[in-house]
Amino acid sequence: MQRLFRLGLRAGLLAALMVLSLSVLAQAAAPAPAAVTPAPGKILVKLETSMGDIVLELYKDKAPLSVASFLTHAKSGFYDNTIFHRVINSFMIQGGGFDMTMREKPAGPAIRNEADNGLKNSLYTVAMARTSDPHSASAQFYINVKDNRSLDYYSKTDAGWGYAVFGKVVDGKRVVDEIKGVPTGKRGMFDDVPLKPILVKKVTVLSE
Repeated sequence: MQRLFRLGLRAGLLAALMVLSLSVLAQAAAPAPAAVTPAPGKILVKLETSMGDIVLELYKDKAPLSVASFLTHAKSGFYDNTIFHRVINSFMIQGGGFDMTMREKPAGPAIRNEADNGLKNSLYTVAMARTSDPHSASAQFYINVKDNRSLDYYSKTDAGWGYAVFGKVVDGKRVVDEIKGVPTGKRGMFDDVPLKPILVKKVTVLSE
C-alpha cells in the first residue's frame, strides 16, 4: 500500500513538472510585446541600425519645421543606408547625412532654427545638426548622450541660438549607449568616425 502511495506521488510530481516545463516553453515561444505602442496623434519613428533599433517620439507641437523636415527625409528613403558618421562619447552621436563611403548626400532645404521652443538638449533627446549658420539645419540630426546645456538656446545671436531639439528616444536607449562607446578615429578630413560603420539600414514612420 505504501509502495503504491509512493508511486502515485512520484507520478503526480512528474506530471506537475511536465506541466510547468510546457508552460515555460510556451512563454519562451510567445513573441515579446512591443516596447512602444503607436497612438493616434503621437509621432513615432523607428531607426533600424546595424546595432539595434531606436524609436524616436517627435514633438510637432514644439518644433513643427524640424519634425516636418525629418519626416520628409524619412518618408523619401533619404535616411536609409546612411551612417552615424560622428560619435563622441559623453557628448552625442550624429547621423543622417553620409553614406558608407563618407559621401555627403544632397539634402532638402535648410529650415529656421527652432531652438527657442523651450526644449533642452537633455540626455536621449534628438536635435537638428547644423553648421555655424544658426538657420542651416536640414537633414542631419544628433542624439544627446548626456545633458548638453551648452547647446541650448539663450539668445537670437549667432552664438546664442543653440540647437533645436525636436524629439526624444523612447525605446532603444541601450542601443544609443552601445553606439556612443564604439572606437572612433579619423577618416579623410573627418574626426570621430566609427572605425566600424554603424549603418542606419532603414527609417520607418510608425505613427503620426
